[in-house]
Amino acid sequence: MARYHGLWLLIIKTLAIIHIVQAQSQQGFISLDCGLPTNEPSPYKEESTGLQFSSDATFIQSGQTGRIQPTLASRLLKPYTTLRYFPNGTRNCYNLPVEKGRNHLIRARFLYGNYDGLDNNPTFDLYLGPNPWTTIDLRRLVNGTREEIIHIPTSNKLQVCLVKTGTTTPLISTLEVRPIGNDSYSTQFGSLNLFFRVYLSESKTTLRYPDDIYDRIWTAYFWKEWTQITTTSSVGNSNNYEPPKAALASAAVPTNASEPLTIDWTNTEKPDDLYYLYRHFAEIQDLQTNETREFNMVWNGELMSTDPIIPDELKITTILSVTPRTCAKGECTFQLKRTNRSTLPPLLNAFEVYTVIQFPQSETNENEGMFQCVSNINSFIHVRSILLFFYF
Repeated sequence: MARYHGLWLLIIKTLAIIHIVQAQSQQGFISLDCGLPTNEPSPYKEESTGLQFSSDATFIQSGQTGRIQPTLASRLLKPYTTLRYFPNGTRNCYNLPVEKGRNHLIRARFLYGNYDGLDNNPTFDLYLGPNPWTTIDLRRLVNGTREEIIHIPTSNKLQVCLVKTGTTTPLISTLEVRPIGNDSYSTQFGSLNLFFRVYLSESKTTLRYPDDIYDRIWTAYFWKEWTQITTTSSVGNSNNYEPPKAALASAAVPTNASEPLTIDWTNTEKPDDLYYLYRHFAEIQDLQTNETREFNMVWNGELMSTDPIIPDELKITTILSVTPRTCAKGECTFQLKRTNRSTLPPLLNAFEVYTVIQFPQSETNENEGMFQCVSNINSFIHVRSILLFFYF
């Protein structure tokens, strides 16, 4: 965004607050602490969250384990203090059990932490089976980074591969898989690569599991031209997407009530990306009989629908893209504009943006001799995690 140009990972423990509520079911979650030493307990409880992590050793046979520099490790959560790195071979793959045909959130995190004392942040490629996913360039992201997609596997095994592309050594800190229902995030154009996911609040709290039953990560985002409104009432979040109730309990409205609420961004590295938008609305003010709130959605200056949005009182409405959207030269602008009959400015509670990513080949290469990986479906471990991070 012009006000929101990048979402880089910051995992320093003292700079964020995790909002934790009642426990939710964690069935099917896989949370791997990559490089956890064999002499340390697995699974183990992460003390700040009470959730468990498991060693990745069951799911990969290659690589070596490392630990980031102690001066950095003292400020981080335990799962980030270790890593697995791959000095040998061009391609090293994790082999994970998944449910064929079901939507899954797949998330990988990477932190160099000068584990080898060489001060040489690596660059390498990340693959989903034989399909390119993205390039990890930790030279630009010294605080680490994460990659996240929503994807429907075509088999019951999923390979996540690190591919050496130069002279530096690939590494990984954590790897997570979360099953999601097929009645959400469905597209006809490919898988969804997370661009950003925010809830509009002046809070500094990062929301995820157990607030979010799917362990999506929501970052608080606010702009100086907005005013925050909040409610202490419970906001109904029951629909196919179920964003956290805490994310719906606040919203942004433009301070100048006659102005639109604008969120924009620039993606010059990939100007031809296709975008899917998921907008979450709930009326959290007690409107008087003479008050009306309705508004239109505008994308790059064009009206997105002929029907205005009228948020339901204390109940979620999610508006999703049926087809992906494009931006001229990678410059994207989303706006909410009040209608002529509205007495109140538009509001927005939470907002998700994804880009389309194509994985045309099966995520599992059946020629196991090509990969250094292990298949161990019988050891499907129902582990789960909540990893602390914050965007800047």
